[in-house]
Amino acid sequence: MRPKLDFWYEFASTYSYLAALRIEALAKERNVDIAWRPFLLGPIFKAQGWDTSPFNLFPHKGAYMWRDIERLCDAQGLKFRRPEPFPQSSLLAARLALTPEVTPRRAEFSRRVYLVHFAEGARIDDEAVLRGIVESLGLDADTALTQSRSDAVKLGLRQATDEAMRLKLFGAPSFVTLKGEVFWGNDRLETALGWASKERS
Repeated sequence: MRPKLDFWYEFASTYSYLAALRIEALAKERNVDIAWRPFLLGPIFKAQGWDTSPFNLFPHKGAYMWRDIERLCDAQGLKFRRPEPFPQSSLLAARLALTPEVTPRRAEFSRRVYLVHFAEGARIDDEAVLRGIVESLGLDADTALTQSRSDAVKLGLRQATDEAMRLKLFGAPSFVTLKGEVFWGNDRLETALGWASKERS
């Protein structure tokens, strides 16, 4: 069995943007398969008594994060535009990523969501923005949006978030190997891939 790594990401997460734009190339170099696992951080934050991102709750941490993202985007050759407000609801984007229409193109859909959000400053809670991304992939946006409102997709996202809680994930991006090793943060991506490439089932 080929090595595999689960990539857990939240569409409103700044550091997930960086990871999403580089994970596939790095994984290919190491012959590791990536499973793209969108989830919601909101319920996880609420379980800790937070009603928003810790980057908003702790101003010095937030100020550092924004400057850090600027530096990292510059090093990675990525554009960056701070979204307003932050964070924005990623519910519809996450549901769309789990629809049967979008699932075969989930990785590319996710990258495009990150680019319009963090490179262009578009709102990811705007249905028109997400419709445009789905259509840019040559997919049927009406079908995808209808599917995103289905009980099956809503349940799928709740189950994904519940699984993230079971794995004790507390932030995004997170990376989980087949044997359950958890790595958190864009700066742990290479380490996670290296660990996954050495695991054998």
